[in-house]
Amino acid sequence: MNIRTLLSERIEAALAASLGEPAPAVVQPASKPEFGDYQANGIMGAAKRIRQNPRALAEQVLRHANLDGITAPPEIAGPGFINLRLDDGFLASRITADAALLAATDAPETVVVDYSSPNLAKEMHVGHLRSTIIGDALARILEALGHHVIRQNHVGDWGTQFGMLLTHMTDTGADSGQLKDLETFYREAKRRFDEDPEFAQRSRRTVVALQSGDADARARWQRFIDISLSYCQALYDRLGVTLSRDDVHAESAYNDDLAQVVAVLDQEGLLQVSDGARCVFLEEFTGKDGQPLPVIVQKSDGGYLYATTDLAALRYRAGTLHADRVLYLTDARQALHFRQIFAVARRAGFVPPGMRLEHMPFGAMLGSDGKPFKTREGGVVKLDELLDEAESRAYALVTEKSPELPEAERRQIARTVGIGAVKYADLSKNRTSDYVFDWDQMLALDGNTAPYLQYAYTRIRSVFRRGDVDPETLTGAVQVREPAEHALAVQILRLQEAAEQAAADGFPHYLCSYLFELATQFMRFYEACPILNADDRTRDSRLRLCARAGEALKLGLGLLGIETVERM
Repeated sequence: MNIRTLLSERIEAALAASLGEPAPAVVQPASKPEFGDYQANGIMGAAKRIRQNPRALAEQVLRHANLDGITAPPEIAGPGFINLRLDDGFLASRITADAALLAATDAPETVVVDYSSPNLAKEMHVGHLRSTIIGDALARILEALGHHVIRQNHVGDWGTQFGMLLTHMTDTGADSGQLKDLETFYREAKRRFDEDPEFAQRSRRTVVALQSGDADARARWQRFIDISLSYCQALYDRLGVTLSRDDVHAESAYNDDLAQVVAVLDQEGLLQVSDGARCVFLEEFTGKDGQPLPVIVQKSDGGYLYATTDLAALRYRAGTLHADRVLYLTDARQALHFRQIFAVARRAGFVPPGMRLEHMPFGAMLGSDGKPFKTREGGVVKLDELLDEAESRAYALVTEKSPELPEAERRQIARTVGIGAVKYADLSKNRTSDYVFDWDQMLALDGNTAPYLQYAYTRIRSVFRRGDVDPETLTGAVQVREPAEHALAVQILRLQEAAEQAAADGFPHYLCSYLFELATQFMRFYEACPILNADDRTRDSRLRLCARAGEALKLGLGLLGIETVERM
């Protein structure tokens, strides 16, 4: 149950009865605990529209509102805010019920999530991290809410750079071991391409052969792609990302449709020739000089561009995958590109009118100097090296805090904590913002960090170990009497609204904020309310409350792709 939605429906029904027309209730979590759990803020707007005293309208609304058994008697505050405090009996019944904390939607959609999308000519680096983990979190959340999620890893596996790489691979007789360091292999090939005209000419011929379907060129290309994808998959598995080889739908998959994309654009009267290139000009896109900006779909030499491939991808996602909604996770620099692609696709009829196309941009990961995150030498940080350091730092932290644990267990905890810390540090930030990568902050055991949340979960588990209690055997009803019990119960039951909001808006940090508040409320409850030393009925009630808090923490972290541990 989304309690916020329930309250909104009840208040809006009362508003409609009072006004004779619908009006938004604008129900939000209360800004301060003394105001209750939720506030309905829509009265002022409605009152202003009909020129009525807002407090008088609020009183009228409450006469119509059916909130019995859900809230304590509502209070009108200030000019017409309605403060809502959930009824303790309502909270107790919802916590006691065996119903799942997260329910599936009544209106499931087919949602394509386009994320990660590395260039297979090179190794994955920190620049791929945000797309990969934000996209994966959204895919998990949408799936948990009952939507049919189709992951699409639109990897770069085509284009002129592969002629250079395949030619170098043939000349050197490179095997899998030599291709393990793709960055070095790429640099070697690029140096030869820039310095050796004969090599460059052979590379161009390889591109032509590859794009023409030459069997030998395709076989060499496939070998290179298979090796590259195996390295990507190893990183996905290490990150706990749900992408697999089955989710790869690469640039090359659309190669046969590119000519058709251009033909349809021509049939629709959208194509113009500019400097020999075939372009689409839409009046809503202009440069600083007021001149229309082109979407180039075919170069003067007949070659195709990213725009052509992205349009073909939209045709596939509409016509074959039958998507209701498509999410694109790329950095903010591509915002104009996607606005243009979406507009061209709609104008050409590549997608139906009701299909929602959403670019979900993200900011940059910065170093302590405020510049893009680099190695000390100024190079790109490889993703596997970043994860190595995360696990190493986490191992030192775990060893310092719990040296008595066996080494194998400390290393397992370090893997979970280290990887979780890196992911959560990113996911907890507003997706559209740049953020500074800070090892000390992300591994801290206090504040809004993964280790703090994981530690809160271990504290819950330790309660059951110390009490020698199996949470599955608890059957008594939950009582909500103390303020700390009330606050914890409210937060547990907000998981549904946090997940739905994150899925609707594409912001995983909403769920992170929920989890941080949940852990905070649990810690306050833990300090304020004796558990194992309480009388039997209170003890069982508080243990069930602990179990539900642990369930919500584990489930919420799992939606972010972050694991929990039993002890730290």
